[in-house]
Amino acid sequence: MNIQSTFKKAVALGAIALSSATISHNASADTILHAFNWEYDEVAQKAKEIADLGYKKVLVSPAYKSTGDQWWARYQPQDYRVIDNPLGDTQDFKAMVTALKAHGVETYADIVFNHMANEAHQRSDLNYPGAAVLAEYAQDATKNEANKLFGDITDNFLAAHDFQAPGCITDYTNVHQVQTLRLCGGNGDSGLPDLDPNNWVVEQQKLYLNKLKSFGVTGFRVDAAKHMTNYHINAVFTPEIKANVHVFGEIITLGGAGHGDHDNFLVPYLNETGHNAYDFPLFNQMFNAFKFGGSMNLLVDPGAYGQALHGSRAITFSVTHDIPLNQGFRHQIMDPTDEKLANAYIMGRDGGVPLIYSDHNESGDNRWQDFYKRDDIKGMLKFHNALQGRGMQVINHNDCMILFKRDHAGVVGINKCGNGQDVWVNTATDNLYWHRNYRDVLSNDVQRVSSQWHKFYLPARSARMWLME
Repeated sequence: MNIQSTFKKAVALGAIALSSATISHNASADTILHAFNWEYDEVAQKAKEIADLGYKKVLVSPAYKSTGDQWWARYQPQDYRVIDNPLGDTQDFKAMVTALKAHGVETYADIVFNHMANEAHQRSDLNYPGAAVLAEYAQDATKNEANKLFGDITDNFLAAHDFQAPGCITDYTNVHQVQTLRLCGGNGDSGLPDLDPNNWVVEQQKLYLNKLKSFGVTGFRVDAAKHMTNYHINAVFTPEIKANVHVFGEIITLGGAGHGDHDNFLVPYLNETGHNAYDFPLFNQMFNAFKFGGSMNLLVDPGAYGQALHGSRAITFSVTHDIPLNQGFRHQIMDPTDEKLANAYIMGRDGGVPLIYSDHNESGDNRWQDFYKRDDIKGMLKFHNALQGRGMQVINHNDCMILFKRDHAGVVGINKCGNGQDVWVNTATDNLYWHRNYRDVLSNDVQRVSSQWHKFYLPARSARMWLME
């Protein structure tokens, strides 16, 4: 599909894709640290460090009753009424929120509302949390009452009539299947029991969200939002719950306008819920730009033809936990240098809320442990925070590089190729201040702008983020 027809289709679908080259989208787009699978105590202990680095929000893994040490067990809820899992309990969670808040950092919670834990190998009923968990609650009633968020934890809160009819998704392009059938693992696996959005289920989910809000949570990530109907999402995320809260959904797509997942799932989600979303269209555009044979021209204004979300609706990223941790997405892992350049792009550009992923090497790639405090990320945070609200103007670009500025206060240059690039800039027409230093937050290179024509040099396979002093 050519660019013109793609753009027309994006407009017809109502995709939110205004130009990012000249419009300032967000006055405040604070970077989110995704503290993936971190214990709540660890987040609390690092609250001051996180704040000092420049993060303003921390997204933590799902907080409810779940068992099992594997990371994916956090995405299999057993009970919303109690926080108790290997990452901590209700008291730990509340202490974490308080510690972050004391340092000016907000807490975002990851939410799994489309299914409950797959326990078919243990029992045949669909009563949750089930007899074994209820017995555990009774064994230490004092502790578990203290951890209770709401309800009566001496009894189950879900039964068979609270779930959709069993059946596995076989066609991931079929919207009805994706939103009403189960995610199954194959080899006879019966799948994750898919919740029915009846009044009782919706009420339990609203009680849970309101309780987290009462603790001070100010953001919700809706996991696997494409597997929920927008009716269900809107029934839960009422105007009252969304008040003063940032809600964004995870809808994985392999492209922007014209791609089936984008058109059938992401666009309806944005249009019908009013929420924000992961900018998978932009991620795929970056992936194609930085890969061997790709062109940096793809990043000049991807929103103009539906290959990026509007900045006010976008969560931008270079990697999410699903990419390295799920075999079906590992082909999207960027080359380490390309990932660094992609981070410079999302942290340097205007538009979107950047998300920085940092884990404990759950994937075994040795790539993202302590990533949140890597030296280049520190510099990018400094640049991003200094220039929030500044407009963005692309100055020069070709297949190898892009150079853009943030009004007069900063310049970003990214060169994906194996040879250095000289980029001449007319500082008069491009409104860069004379007799001022522009210092790179990544290498400490200083450019002294003192004449109409100035040469910015971009070394091979590198990024520069010059901040005016």
